Amino acid sequence: MKQTIPRQTLTSIGIAALIVSVILYLGLPVVALFLRTTPDLFFSSLADPQVHWALSLSLITSVISLGVVVLVGTPFAFFHSRSRYRGKALVDTIIDLPLVLPPAVAGLGLLLLYGRTGLIGQYLNLFGITIAFSTLAVVMAQVFVASPFYIRQAKALFEQLDPAYEQTARTLGASPLRIFLGITIPLTATGLLSGAVMTFARALGEFGATIMFAGNLPGVTQTMPLAVYGGLEGNFTIGITIAILLVILSFGIMGAIRFFAGRGEAHA
Repeated sequence: MKQTIPRQTLTSIGIAALIVSVILYLGLPVVALFLRTTPDLFFSSLADPQVHWALSLSLITSVISLGVVVLVGTPFAFFHSRSRYRGKALVDTIIDLPLVLPPAVAGLGLLLLYGRTGLIGQYLNLFGITIAFSTLAVVMAQVFVASPFYIRQAKALFEQLDPAYEQTARTLGASPLRIFLGITIPLTATGLLSGAVMTFARALGEFGATIMFAGNLPGVTQTMPLAVYGGLEGNFTIGITIAILLVILSFGIMGAIRFFAGRGEAHA
């Protein structure tokens, strides 16, 4: 007598095959990086000056970019979320534009604006101020592409916050600044931290806008993603080592995001 496989079993097999396929497709490229080198080769490559330059430059510029985004983006997101004015939808579109704009296009736009012959750069050049192909250009490119991740998160948090807390503090005579710093920020801190981590991750992994606007100058503008690209044309081992460092950092960032997300759900 011919036996038929239960439909539930077939469904389970199909789901398992789908999960395994997705995991393998997304995970095998990362595994390939680790299999292409050895622990001895990896740790010996860490002593290379190019790795130190790329790592330190990436971390320093990403931290500076994050600081700029948080200091400017937090009050902007707050006032933008609490205000009603004509053209607000257009402002939202402009804020979100870097999320869908190809990074190379963003870098070209920055170059045409701040380059030596750019719309603004030509006037800065008269005073001996050069932005393009400098470390400052790296920061500006990172801020441009990464800021929407924080601003969108902060805006959503401020919109969802129950205004009763702020209204109560206002009736007790608290100033707007004290309410913002003592009520609004603490109540949204977990979500803001999660957005900040995402912003840092995006800045750390920025490539297209950076290479177009800042170039790929070792020790000056060569961040870790650019060093990986340079390794394809030069020292392939260095490129793999830096790529593995980026994977490790990415895992740490994802862990931080999940941690803050979990705290936010528990708080809610």
